Order: sequence, then structure tokens, then C-alpha cells
Amino acid sequence: MPLSFNFITSLSAKKFIAKLSDKANVQLVSKQYSLKTYYDSFDWRLYAKGISCEFNRSKTNSSLILRTLGDDGILASADLNEVPHFSHQLPSIEVRQIVEPLLDCRALIAVCNLDFETYSLNILNSDEKIILRLILEDHELFDNRIILLPIKGYDKATEQIVELLTTDFGLVPNHKPLLLTALHMQGRKPNDYSSKLNINLDPDMRADIATKYIYSHLLKAIKDNEQGTIANIDSEFLHDFRVAVRRTRAGLSQLKNLLPENSSQYYTDFFSWLGQVTGTTRDLDVYLLNFANYKDSLPESMRDDLLPLYDFLLLKQNQAQKELAIKLRSTRYLTTISEWEQYLKAQAPLMPVEPNAKLSIKQLADRRIWKNFKRVIQEGDVITEHSPAETLHDLRKSCKKLRYLMEFFQNLYPEQQIKVFIKNLKGLQEVLGDFQDYAIQESTLKQFSEEMLANQVPANTLLAMGVLIQNLDTLRTQARDDFSAKFSHFKHQDNQETLKLLLKD
Repeated sequence: MPLSFNFITSLSAKKFIAKLSDKANVQLVSKQYSLKTYYDSFDWRLYAKGISCEFNRSKTNSSLILRTLGDDGILASADLNEVPHFSHQLPSIEVRQIVEPLLDCRALIAVCNLDFETYSLNILNSDEKIILRLILEDHELFDNRIILLPIKGYDKATEQIVELLTTDFGLVPNHKPLLLTALHMQGRKPNDYSSKLNINLDPDMRADIATKYIYSHLLKAIKDNEQGTIANIDSEFLHDFRVAVRRTRAGLSQLKNLLPENSSQYYTDFFSWLGQVTGTTRDLDVYLLNFANYKDSLPESMRDDLLPLYDFLLLKQNQAQKELAIKLRSTRYLTTISEWEQYLKAQAPLMPVEPNAKLSIKQLADRRIWKNFKRVIQEGDVITEHSPAETLHDLRKSCKKLRYLMEFFQNLYPEQQIKVFIKNLKGLQEVLGDFQDYAIQESTLKQFSEEMLANQVPANTLLAMGVLIQNLDTLRTQARDDFSAKFSHFKHQDNQETLKLLLKD
């Protein structure tokens, strides 16, 4: 395991080497310019698991190294000429097995860079054998570092050098990951983006002011993901962009009589349009993300026959993505999103005239959550095995609205109780979502097969797509059968009593 020390300010790299040479047999192996680039996903998935990913380049070599943030230990490394866009493209199996499950569909993005001079040193014994290796990093903007790389069988030599560095040289053991220092120097910090909604509201805050606060958080998420969506860096930028848009739409539709009516309608129309223009690209993203599962659901002999479908989907996604990028650079989008930002920044009126504006946010939250909960129960109660699919779709939309309200206001309620309620709601949402998704995929794939038929796609591909559509129909039926049990669990009296107690506090 490497040992790392920070230099005292007055000790330069050359002075250190000269001083160390007076105490030990030092061999200078090389001196070269180095560039270190740290990579992670946009939402810091590696950092969240205690891993740093660094790409080191010099004149003679380049390598990717995964380290544990706690002790700077090396988890895996590989010689690499450039860092690929996605983890599944990494040539090293050792590195790929660690990062691919963590990153999933997220791209590797450079989060910060460091450039410095690197000195490679060896400590030799009287027989001129290497008993310890050292890496000296000469940084311009912050303290230099010396990294000890112990050699098996020479533990005593390592202990002696450690004693020398700390006692005679005054070096301080470094327990802070270099990544944190590099981020700080470049004005960043880890976890500066998360898709999770975490809004701290004062229960007594005036409702109209609190809702502006909520919308401001959502606008930040939209703007954070805007350029990644346009550039199509990975599919999660558009996903998070759309979630923030949907949450905003839910707020405008559910938290009424807070904003001036003309403003509320104007922005409701805008975010509805924004949801529509991003929908096609996201749907195609989902088909591409699901493609491996589509293949695996088929008999092995048919799997390769499905490959023309992937090419078809990719072409349509590229076309839809280009159209979406144009929309997100359009005057309508740029002007309206700027107007919305300015509106949210504007000071709230001292004497608002909207009926709900003077309520406390806790009062409003209690009313809206209870009303939406009752709507979910009423809509679910009338659904039978003979009900049309549209009734389940409507219930799904009502569940989404309730879920968004719970997430907006969750810090106003006891944490454990609200989490249990949201978990139960998620269970119902999942089965409704599966039913809707399978139905849409089944219908859309039928449409795609007709388009592909006109383009003279191989007959075996159409046959494979037919089997896939049948599989999706089976899954849709299973989700429909699961609905009754999930809804019964959600509407159980214990769950209703839990919510009533929450809203009483």
C-alpha cells in the first residue's frame, strides 16, 4: 500500500532530493511532465462508492488507475491510450468489472485536471538493490507530495525512510485524497450534482414563497442537465432533465392559486411543450437501453436476428436527438426559461392576492397530499379486471402527482414515516408503470415492424420482433394481474392511518 506525505512549503523538489541523497543512496530514474485527469459520472457514482478514477499521462506512458478514496490504495489499473466514453468500452476486464456495475449507462466525464513534474526515485542498499521506490510530485499551486511504494521483503527500509521523512524533514502524512485538493483548486466539490430532490422548507414559510423555492431547485436541475442533453453525452442527462420538467408541471397543476393566473397558465403551457418535445428522444433511449434485455428474452437462435432493430432504433434516436437539440437552442426555449428564472428570483409581493398564497407551506402540503391520496384511492377502487387500460394509466398519473408532492414536502414530516409511505406508493407506481411501459413498447414495436417491412428488413428480423412483442404482451398481462395485490397493500387501513397521523403533526 502506498504511503503519501505532503511537503512543507519551503522544501522544493530539488532541495528534497539533495537532502535525501545526504541520508540515503538515491537513484533518480526519471523526471517528466505528467497530466492527471480525474473521471467520474456526472452524478458522482464512483465517488459515492469511495472510488477515484485517474488517467495519468506522461511522455512515456499513460494508464488508468482506480483507487480507494480512504487510503489511496490501488484497486485496479490498466495501460490505456485514451479513456472511452462508456465503461463497457474499457479494454481491461479488471477495471471494467469494478466500474461498469456502478456507472451503468452513465458516461465517464473528466471532472478535473492536474499537471505537474514527476520524479521517479529509487532507494538502493549497499548492494545497489532497490529497497524502496518513491514518486515525487512537484505541484505549482499546492504542496508537493512524496509517495512511497514499498517493496516486499524490505519493510524495515520503508520504516526507516518514513522515520526520516517525518522527523528530519518535517513531512506530514497525507490522509486527504488528491482528488479533493484538485477539485478545490478548480472551484468544484464532489457531489455538486445529484438527481435526488432534497428541499429543506420551513413549515411556517408562506406558501407562495416556498413554491418558488421548490421551482428554483427544479430549474437548477433543468439547467444542470441542459448542455448534456443537447450534446447527448449519455441518456441520463435527458432523463433527469425530463424528471425536473415533470415535477415542475406537477407543481403548477397541483399547487394552484399561488401564482398569478396568467403567469401560471403561461408556464404550464411552456413546460407541457417541453415535455412533448423531449418525449420521443427519451422513448428511443429507453428502447436502446432495453435492447440487451430484448435479445435475452428471445430463444438463443433468434437473438442475432434482432440486430437490425438496434440499427433502426439508433438511426431514429439520432434523428430525434438532432431535432431535440434544435428545440433546446430555440428562441422559445431560451427566452421562456430565462423569463421563468427571472420570475422565480423576483421578490414575492408583500400582500399577495392569490387565495392560497398566505397559507403556510405545511398547511398547503397537508391539504394537497390528502386530496391527492383520496383521488388515488377513489380511482383505484373502481378498477376491475374488466376496466380498460386507460383507467390504469390515469391512476398512474395520479400516483405520480402524489409522489411528487410527497417528495416536495418530505422534510416537513417525520423522516421514517414519510419514507415508509413513499415506499408503499413506489410499489404501486412500479406495477402501473410496468403495465403502461409494456403496452406502449408492444404498440410501438408493431409500428416499427411495419416501417421496417417497407424498408425490406429480413423476414427473420420481423419474426424475432413478433416473438418479442408476444413476450411484452405476456409481461403486460402479468403486471395487470399484479395490480390488485399492490393496490390492496397501498390502500390498507394501516397505510391510511399512517398518512393521517403524518398530516396531523
